[in-house]
Amino acid sequence: MQKIKLILISILITLSFSFQASSKPVPESFADLAEKLMPSVVNISTSTTVVTNTNPLPFNFPPGSPFEDMFKEFGTPQERKSAALGSGFIIDEKGIVVTNNHVIQDADDIIVRVNGDQEFKAKVLGADPLMDIAVLQLETDEKFIPVEFGDSDKARIGDWVIAIGNPFGLGGTVTAGIISARNRSIGLSRYEDFIQTDASINSGNSGGPLFDMNGNVIGINTAILGRNGSIGIGFSIPSNSAQVVIGQLIEFGETKRGWLGVRIQDVTKEIADVEKLDKPRGALVASVAENSPSEKAGIQAGDIILEFNGEKINQMKELPAIVARTEVGKDVQVKIWRNKKEITKNVILGRLETSDDFKISKNQENEEQKIEEVIESLKIAVRPLNKEDIKNRNLPNQTTGLVITKIAANSPLADSIQPNSIIIEAQKKKIRSIEDLRKIVNEVMNSNQKTVLLAIYNNKNQRRYIGVNLD
Repeated sequence: MQKIKLILISILITLSFSFQASSKPVPESFADLAEKLMPSVVNISTSTTVVTNTNPLPFNFPPGSPFEDMFKEFGTPQERKSAALGSGFIIDEKGIVVTNNHVIQDADDIIVRVNGDQEFKAKVLGADPLMDIAVLQLETDEKFIPVEFGDSDKARIGDWVIAIGNPFGLGGTVTAGIISARNRSIGLSRYEDFIQTDASINSGNSGGPLFDMNGNVIGINTAILGRNGSIGIGFSIPSNSAQVVIGQLIEFGETKRGWLGVRIQDVTKEIADVEKLDKPRGALVASVAENSPSEKAGIQAGDIILEFNGEKINQMKELPAIVARTEVGKDVQVKIWRNKKEITKNVILGRLETSDDFKISKNQENEEQKIEEVIESLKIAVRPLNKEDIKNRNLPNQTTGLVITKIAANSPLADSIQPNSIIIEAQKKKIRSIEDLRKIVNEVMNSNQKTVLLAIYNNKNQRRYIGVNLD
């Protein structure tokens, strides 16, 4: 019996040592790493001039009215300065800085603070709204300490990471956590493959770096879930995706993405069964753009793209990112599933930014932003909330509503809120369109109640309820 006990103890000791040897120890401190990296992380502040036109009349004319153009010129243009804060990091000793596009978008002035006390003006070398990346050049001859990019593909769920940035204007803030998930898509941009982390990320961290334990940048902190601050779910652009864009912005001042010219969708289990595919995988071609590289190569609607340039396509969302980072003009092999068998097509990639497909998409986005209507009963003008608004204001991704663009002097909202506030509910019902708000307001006016309850985000992104008397 004693012999058996000794054998069991020996086995347990062996297993213990084996586990310790195969696992990485929890860091005792991040102090040495933080001290080394802090000089390379910068705080960014921007100022933007916003011009608004005040309405001198006690009412607004409906859109399209012959009086609208006649009287709009009598408004008094007013300028105000809008300030924003963000983070960034130095990637070249000559003062090249990487940040988010939404941090510097439309900025008149960009000031970058290094080491907490040195301030430099910066100019934009290039910006990419699609991936939300911008590259700045500090206007100085001084030399700086750059950081290196790491291989984000090697980052694993559970790995330790640290974030350094400027949350709420508190520069030089270090937070630590782990990689919580990979390959996240949250609907903010065209190209999404986010690293999710529970390292605390808040407003002002945007554009800052996410470091691995070797001190290499494996992500650019971009978005959070939560209205008022970190709830342990933050998202970073993987470094391997970002580097391609950053390199192009430095070299060309713009991006040059590959373009295939197809509309795609997920391959469901039902589709896989019908097509006799072994399992749901790849990207189903829903349509092919006219005169696109795909059409010229003979790719058709109904084809399932299984492999692109040697990379297997497991999920539909993988294909756009792979195509985008492939060199324009490259002759690429595309493996597709057609008529229950695999065939190969050769495609010479076009450039996304010069394609008709891209121009149409951009025009549609611009048209959406131009939609503005007057709610006569409230004496306000509104437009639909868009993805750019949500991103810039760090609102929850699922937020819907209307942005208030104008408020008449005699509006029942004039004393309660300011332009750029967002109406998200009326009578406890979510607002998804201008028609939703107009319908609810009309229902209240035709009732005996005469008061409508609005839920809004004010200009400080504070959620508030406002009771509006419609008498």
